[in-house]
Amino acid sequence: MHDPTSERLASYADVLAGELPDTWTSAHLPADSKDDLADLAERIWDLDLVAAALAEHPLTEAAVLSRPDGAQFAVIDRHDGRDGFLIAALAPPALPDEAYRAVPEPNGIALADDPFLSAEQIADDLLARYDRALAQARHNALAGIRPSEPDRLVLTWQLDGSIATAPADDRAGAVLTAHGFVQDPPSGLHRLSGDDTQAQARALRAIGPRLDALGIDTALQNPAGRNAPTAAPASVPPIPASSRTQATRTR
Repeated sequence: MHDPTSERLASYADVLAGELPDTWTSAHLPADSKDDLADLAERIWDLDLVAAALAEHPLTEAAVLSRPDGAQFAVIDRHDGRDGFLIAALAPPALPDEAYRAVPEPNGIALADDPFLSAEQIADDLLARYDRALAQARHNALAGIRPSEPDRLVLTWQLDGSIATAPADDRAGAVLTAHGFVQDPPSGLHRLSGDDTQAQARALRAIGPRLDALGIDTALQNPAGRNAPTAAPASVPPIPASSRTQATRTR
């Protein structure tokens, strides 16, 4: 069945993306994109207007505006009988929870039914707050992670149990990606999840010889405040065997 409301949201977001500063693209998530919508709701970076709206009306569709550096907005229905939409910043999925500590939420705003006027409103208010929050969160994510050198890769334990590193060149980056590290392009970090500690240990054992063949040594460090590891698989620096402490991200 044709859904004029859904079409209106998609069209509005398309125009909005074209009017914002820099380059933005728009993607519509319809009601049957349940997994994507659930993930989107988890990433809403808001503790005010949008959070209150979602508490009363679970997300059933949305449009996602994306900028090449990883910045993203979600445009959703208002559900208050007024024309227009709500827009909220999205937290980058690649950053650890601790990166968001002490970072003020770039709370979303209500938009008029005119996407041209709304683009001006976003540029004058929300976009500036979002860019500041993104910069601070990315800086926090880099804290304690020493830059690697062409002949030495430094891997840093994170409080959420993941391991992060900033490879100096594409050679090391390719090895990391091939063994489960996920790159966050805006920050340049490569991160290996700690959800499965056995898989994490296997990945670390595997990258050692491959990096060594390239003439790249590896080193593992603990950021300040992290307890010393308790177990050491062969051929890699120590790896904790106990369960990891999960940090809480407040949005």
